[in-house]
Amino acid sequence: MTLKTTLIDVAALAALPTGEVLVVDCRVDLADRAQGERSYLAGHIPGAVFADLERDLSDMSRVPEGLGRHPLPSAAAFSAVLGRWGWAPNLQVVCYDTGPGALAAARLWWLLRLAGAHAVAVLDGGFAAWQEDGQPVETAVRPRVPTRVTLAYDARQVVVDHAALHAVPPPLLIDARAAVRYRGEVEPLDRAAGHVPGARNRPYVDNLLADGHFKPPAQLREEFAVVLDDATPDRVVHMCGSGVTACYNLLAMEHAGLHGSRLYAPSWSGWVSDPSRPVAKG
Repeated sequence: MTLKTTLIDVAALAALPTGEVLVVDCRVDLADRAQGERSYLAGHIPGAVFADLERDLSDMSRVPEGLGRHPLPSAAAFSAVLGRWGWAPNLQVVCYDTGPGALAAARLWWLLRLAGAHAVAVLDGGFAAWQEDGQPVETAVRPRVPTRVTLAYDARQVVVDHAALHAVPPPLLIDARAAVRYRGEVEPLDRAAGHVPGARNRPYVDNLLADGHFKPPAQLREEFAVVLDDATPDRVVHMCGSGVTACYNLLAMEHAGLHGSRLYAPSWSGWVSDPSRPVAKG
């Protein structure tokens, strides 16, 4: 089996034998934190386990430390989550969320890559595409045999320290939030509106076609070339509101063959946790 490392389509996932893939349901609704798991229990891809954004893919106890609204879990905590799911090295992981404009599947994709696991792909089109294709859905929660997992994060793949944004030469920051939030016209979640001075805007939904699937790699390369200008991919650092949707821009660049960009995990919510940091608008 050829391992998938960025995206996988419905047909390819449906063809995988159950024992050769770990499917993870990452559906989340930030307005109703319990809705994701309710949706999972009401019907999910057969064999899928459920990932909670705040319980499994974040460490909410660290919010007061200025690391943003969704601080990263420790490597030990994430390893425990993977062990509970029965993950093993080289096991293909497929993560999915609701579909167009959804949130957390790319976060799990990025966390696994941060931990050195590259056999992980996001379901293109999400659960909506799976249903539209007439694929089976189940409500049963199948038990998985736990495994012992001990992973370490690759510190080169993440910018945690706010001061790292002032390196010489500075990274090229790409902000994945909607344009109105980037410009500072509205801010529904964080203490201040605007963006980090010098950051460029690439709303993560711009990576999608009208039907909710990712644009072809060649089209993504052309569009990112405009944003990057003369910057190489390894100079790019992605951000958003809390380090979740920014992972979709990182995923899109990898899918387009633009390798080596990183994530500023605290993102805007972490940046504005210190009122002395500058804010740009417009």
